Amino acid sequence: MTQAITRSRAARPTVGAPVARSGTRGTGTLVLLASVVISLLASSSAPIPLFAVYQAEWGFSPITTTIVFGVYAVSVLVSLLTLGKLSDHIGRKPVLITALLVQVVTMIILATADGVPALVIGRVVQGLATGAAVGALGAMMLDVDAKRGQLTNAFTPGIGTGSGALLSALLVNFLPAPTQLVYYVLVGVFLLQALGIALVRETVTRAPGALASLKPEITVPRAVRVHLLAATPVLFAVWALTGLYGALGPALLAKLLGGNNTVLAGVLVFGFAGIASVMVLVLRNVGAMAVMQTGAILLFVGVAVSLVAIGTGSVALFFVGALISGAAFGAGFQGGIRIVVPQVAPHERAGTLSLLYVVSYLGLGVPAVAAGVLAVHGPGLFGAATIYGIAVMVLALVALAALVRARRTAVA
Repeated sequence: MTQAITRSRAARPTVGAPVARSGTRGTGTLVLLASVVISLLASSSAPIPLFAVYQAEWGFSPITTTIVFGVYAVSVLVSLLTLGKLSDHIGRKPVLITALLVQVVTMIILATADGVPALVIGRVVQGLATGAAVGALGAMMLDVDAKRGQLTNAFTPGIGTGSGALLSALLVNFLPAPTQLVYYVLVGVFLLQALGIALVRETVTRAPGALASLKPEITVPRAVRVHLLAATPVLFAVWALTGLYGALGPALLAKLLGGNNTVLAGVLVFGFAGIASVMVLVLRNVGAMAVMQTGAILLFVGVAVSLVAIGTGSVALFFVGALISGAAFGAGFQGGIRIVVPQVAPHERAGTLSLLYVVSYLGLGVPAVAAGVLAVHGPGLFGAATIYGIAVMVLALVALAALVRARRTAVA
């Protein structure tokens, strides 16, 4: 969310000061940045339909799937804590171009993986590159256009996650080299996007302190502390929900179907993420606090429906639960961004967004790995999913209570 800056002999702009730009140029840059978010998250979800293929070829257990899923989230967290504020100091473009080139290397590692160790290494490197990019991308969108950038920040993650899973599933079933082709397609996409980023204008001035910004530090601007406390339980809960469907969804679907079906697994993730993006558009003019409350309520309902589906063995009901849960994610994530980001100064945007993503990826990774352990060493897949689902429902109630309390405090 960097901002374009003009320089003159009479006056030098402050760090993060926006620059007037034509609507056409701003729209083009915003579209490019949105496409980068989509491709980054598409690459992160692309392995999900492939886990069944990997499991069949390499013979690993469900706990391995959740570990591979979880190490990605952990590496994103590490990257956010160390590199999340770097673009506020050296500029958005250097961070984004480097992250995209590292993603190219990551796709090659995943395409040539011949076992779990290579898969884990690829996911770790992928998470580091993604974590470095998301804060800079979100900040640059806001720099280009504060209002549209805020909407795009909330809209694009669902599109990316859903399209990556569906594209991967279709390639697995209908084209050769199922565990390689999707990654090589993404190599070409990332190279083109790196070229595009190189051609757009930088949007913030350089500032001292780049090395110091690499020190892990959680600082919350005073202006957003109350809002962040209200948003944190919602963000954690909706991303924990994403972990449920991303890490265990395909395995649960295979259990309900009596066999693996990569296309339906891709459709499941696509439906979850797609409806999330639709909700961003539907609720874009509703107050942020009301949007988050809607997300918390839908979260509880969606998981409840999914648990009933698991208990009754209904595939159709499982998909209904996924769609309701996707709507919950779209509402909760959008509300969290909208209630926090507008309150911060331009030079604090990347750091604040990175902090929001830290909360989000904690919710994504930690519960998913715990569920994998339970699936293997506890009550089994259905039992682990039930415990996970109940925990997410409790989180939804906690989030709803926190929002009601915050709203009453604001009114008072």
